[in-house]
Amino acid sequence: MENEFLSKVEDNAVVHAWSEKLQSEKGDSLTEGYTSELQEFTRVNVAQNELQELRDIWARWDEETKQLFYQSYGDISYLLDIKVNKHLFRVMVQFWNFAYKCFTIGEVDLVPTVEEYTTLLRCLKVQVRKAYAKVFNGQTFTKKLINISRMSEPWVTAQIQQKGDSKCIHWENLRDLVLTHSDERKRVDIFALSIYGLVIFSKALWHMDEAVTDLFDRLEKGITLVPAILVETFRSLSTCRQTGGGQFIGCAQLLMVWFHGHFWKVDKVSYRVFAEGYSPLKEEAAIQRREDISKQKWMEILQNLKEGDIEWRAYWMVPDEIMYRCGNFDWVPLLGILGATGYTPLLALRQYKSRQFVPATYGLAQCEFSFKGAHYKKKVRELSNAWKQICWMKRLAVGSMVTPEYDGWFKKRINDNVPRPSLENT
Repeated sequence: MENEFLSKVEDNAVVHAWSEKLQSEKGDSLTEGYTSELQEFTRVNVAQNELQELRDIWARWDEETKQLFYQSYGDISYLLDIKVNKHLFRVMVQFWNFAYKCFTIGEVDLVPTVEEYTTLLRCLKVQVRKAYAKVFNGQTFTKKLINISRMSEPWVTAQIQQKGDSKCIHWENLRDLVLTHSDERKRVDIFALSIYGLVIFSKALWHMDEAVTDLFDRLEKGITLVPAILVETFRSLSTCRQTGGGQFIGCAQLLMVWFHGHFWKVDKVSYRVFAEGYSPLKEEAAIQRREDISKQKWMEILQNLKEGDIEWRAYWMVPDEIMYRCGNFDWVPLLGILGATGYTPLLALRQYKSRQFVPATYGLAQCEFSFKGAHYKKKVRELSNAWKQICWMKRLAVGSMVTPEYDGWFKKRINDNVPRPSLENT
């Protein structure tokens, strides 16, 4: 019975009717009279780890070792060469819509999706239906590091540090293992762990958090880390927007690649994009982009963005099916390494060149929580069980990209964004 449910793919028209009926019955994510409590300007810290040592190690590896890495971890090594434009990133954050979990720029809604990030990371071992969920009463940090590194318990115990409210290990200790470990397979694994800890889930500079090893320890089982990456990205953007500042915890490199895939028109798509071995991250890493554009100019560009300026479908993205809800949720819940949230893929159907209609968003604004306190474990189990019941829809573009019903809903919905201030003196 479960397999029958999992393999079910809904017709676009069926999902259209379901979503608009549900949205009409339950209402919008926000209630009438809602007043935004967001700060007028968010001063986000985009401090990044210096990755030159990682790049140097990768450059010294022969092709055989690199292929071993690709087979297990996909294209994450290209993240080392992708630059984060801090001016652009700080301006992008101003357009993050906390209530709807998307970027709202003028009358345009866009959001990184599970399918898009899966395409970018291009890891053959990933099974989309197997999402990461935090394990309770599992192995200790020490045991997980022993399993990953195959080093002795005394050695591992000596390297563990307490930083803030969590345990971690310094990059220098991982670097020494990557350079000197006698087992090539372990050198590759520890190098990958370093990328996850220093690039994808960078909580503290030069330190890899304990929560990263919990996810990494189960990658060999084929789980997809994409929802976890999206969670920490969405939660960090939301936290920064609500408080008016803070450190961004998430993969800024992936977010940059996603942004460039939608915001620059592609006159002609090369056929190599559709080849099995094509890597969008590799291509992005090779592109030289301008870095001399000021924050003021970026703000002006985004504030004046028109619908026609958007590349709705990223040139490297051609999905056959779209995940649109899980279990009893009317959207897609996401579990990360530090907390949970959710998002509504139906809000961004135009990113798949599909017809846009009113999405079901009720409850979305209240679905975010961190893994702290006494009651989050029950919620984690609920979200984890929901992922075992994924609903998909066919990608189908029909007629106008936006229905009159959606246009009316969008214009009357409560927009969580505040007017964009000038960036002078910031």
